[in-house]
Amino acid sequence: MKPIRFDKDGLVPAIVQDANSKTVLTLAYMNEESLQKTMETKETWFYSRSRQQLWHKGETSGNTQHVVDVRYDCDQDAVLVLVEPKGPACHTGAYSCFSQSLTGSTSKVEGDRFQILNDLEETIAKREAEMPEGAYTTYLFTEGVDKILKKVGEEAGEVIIAAKNRDPEELRWEVADLFYHVLVLLQEQKLPLDKVLETLKARHQS
Repeated sequence: MKPIRFDKDGLVPAIVQDANSKTVLTLAYMNEESLQKTMETKETWFYSRSRQQLWHKGETSGNTQHVVDVRYDCDQDAVLVLVEPKGPACHTGAYSCFSQSLTGSTSKVEGDRFQILNDLEETIAKREAEMPEGAYTTYLFTEGVDKILKKVGEEAGEVIIAAKNRDPEELRWEVADLFYHVLVLLQEQKLPLDKVLETLKARHQS
């Protein structure tokens, strides 16, 4: 398959990334056939180097990955697969295979005043994939879009009340609640926050 340059074993590394949260989910390998099947079926297929055979992600677990786009790097010897995961990417049940740190750090890079929105979007995507018992976000996804929409409406109403009361402390809490529930709604609808920001940018520039 042109223009991909497969190695001497007929393989190419495939980085799988959540199309919404932008989290790297896993690194696997594809041969020409698995890449072709990925393109045709819009679900990820890989080549197992240990078993020396094709495997369809989620075939047994149900944790399939819907393919949004497939890109290749400037050297044409690696591919980036943007997906919407239907569950955890890792065989351990974790949202991402890259959940451990060699440095022991769990902190994000600071400096961006909107970094918390990126962090929250990633956490919400992780909750939807792993569905941890007892988590409020799990509850929202379990109840479905009607419950999420109800909460968005409720929080919007509480923002209005806080503003009418001229209570800045109450207002910041209610706006934070609204932001969170809107991000949950975007995740449920598979609409990345980036798309909303692109719309704001386009309006600002017009």
